[in-house]
Amino acid sequence: MKVIEHIEKANNPLFSFEIVPPPRGRTVRDITEIVKELEPLNPPWIDVTAHPAGAFYNEKNDGSVERRIYKKRPGTIGICGIIQNRFKIDTVTHLLCNGFTKEETEDALIELQYLGIHNVLALRGDGLNYSKKVAKDRTVNRYAIDLVDQIEDMKKGKFLEDLSGAEPLDFCVGVAGYPEKHFEAPNLQYDITWLKKKIEHGADYITTQMFFDNQHYWNFVKLCRENDINVPIIPGLKVLTSVKQLQRIPKNFFINFPEELVNEVMENPDHVREIGINWCRKQTEDLLQGGAPVCHYYVMNDASAVLEAVDKFVK
Repeated sequence: MKVIEHIEKANNPLFSFEIVPPPRGRTVRDITEIVKELEPLNPPWIDVTAHPAGAFYNEKNDGSVERRIYKKRPGTIGICGIIQNRFKIDTVTHLLCNGFTKEETEDALIELQYLGIHNVLALRGDGLNYSKKVAKDRTVNRYAIDLVDQIEDMKKGKFLEDLSGAEPLDFCVGVAGYPEKHFEAPNLQYDITWLKKKIEHGADYITTQMFFDNQHYWNFVKLCRENDINVPIIPGLKVLTSVKQLQRIPKNFFINFPEELVNEVMENPDHVREIGINWCRKQTEDLLQGGAPVCHYYVMNDASAVLEAVDKFVK
C-alpha cells in the first residue's frame, strides 16, 4: 500500500520509522532484529536510507596510501524487499541523485516495481567526497526535482530508452522538507518555493528533517498551506540519547536545539537518555493533538529509545 493510502485510510494515529542499512561486511540480521522490535508498534511503513559510494583511504604496510571507492552501507533495495515480504510492512526506499546516474535509477525503480515496493523518497543526497566521472552515454539528475520528474515519466511509461513490453510503473513519491530551512537556502520562503515546485512536478507527500522544537513544524506547515502546498506533511522526530549529540546533530543536520532542552541535559548529563525520551514524548503528544497525520521517527540503528518514547501512544 502507498504512503498516502495509509494516511487516507487511517482511523488512529500512525507511527512510521526510518532505519539505516548495516555497514559493509555485516549481515541483514542487524536490520531484521530492529524490525522485530518495531513490529509490535504496527508501523504502516518503514523508510530505508540509501548511501552512495565514497572514497576511503587505507595506509599500506609499505607506507603508501591506497584510495578505494566503495559503498559503505549497501543493500537498500534488498533490505526493503526483505522487510516488505517477510514482515508484510510497506517500505519507502530512499533514492538519491548524487552518486547515481539516471540509468542506475531507472534500473532501481524497475527492480522495486518487480519486488512490489511502491513507495520512494526522492532526495538529492549529500555531496560526494570524490569526483565521480559520468560516462558519455550516461546522464544524471542534479536535484531532487529532476529525480521526481524521472519517476513521473516512468509512471507514464516513459523510459530512457524504448523497452519492449514495458508497462507504466506505479509509485508514491515523497520528498524532504526542512522546517528550519535547507542549509543552502537563503531563507525559508525561498526553500518553500522550491518545495512547491517538487509537489507540482508530482511528489505526493513531504517528510520533514528532524526538529526538536514543534513550533518550527507548525510554522512550516502554515507557510506551506499559505503557498498552496496541500499534501500530507509528516513530522520527523529523533530521540536525543547522548550529550555528544548536542554538537553532532546540529553539525550534521543543520538544526537547532531548544534552550530548555540543552539546559536540562547540561544540568543532568547522566540522565540525557531519559530526558531525550521524555522530550520526544512531549513532542509526539503535541503533534498528535495538533493533527499531524503521522509521526515519523529516525531510529537509525537503535530502536530501544524510540520504543520507550512511542509505546504509550500505540493502541
